[in-house]
Amino acid sequence: MIDEIDRTILRILQKDARTSNADIARKVKMAPSGILSRLRKLEESGVIERHETRVNAKAAGRGLTAFTFVHAQEAVGSTKTGQKLASIAGVQEVHYTAGTAAYLLKLRVADTEALADILSHIGNIPTVRDTNSVIVLRTIHETSEIPIETQPKKKP
Repeated sequence: MIDEIDRTILRILQKDARTSNADIARKVKMAPSGILSRLRKLEESGVIERHETRVNAKAAGRGLTAFTFVHAQEAVGSTKTGQKLASIAGVQEVHYTAGTAAYLLKLRVADTEALADILSHIGNIPTVRDTNSVIVLRTIHETSEIPIETQPKKKP
């Protein structure tokens, strides 16, 4: 069970994963050893999956973002096509969806020529019927943070 201290730790780390145990301890008024113990428990339980660095896509030469719906011809519930899609360089996210398209992809590429290349690669997967892409002109808001709300108190 995650308590309010764990929620505070998670909010701090989502803002800056490089925050030291000592700094977290000061913010939550605990000993650093207690913070380390809580972090280990959050990792072991799978609440914290991994620590990663967020790279600026444009600075890394992948300034064009596109969302692509992929219609696939595979058994209901099968995600084999999704696994193949996930292995393609430039495919940042693969979501198995309900609706007319089986998958929604987030692609990060250099330019429209690179987008055409990746769509061609996607189209070469035998189970892919067709794709429909939307190119992002400007990103207004993007985050990987998960909201960590304070749990409402239960009424007696």
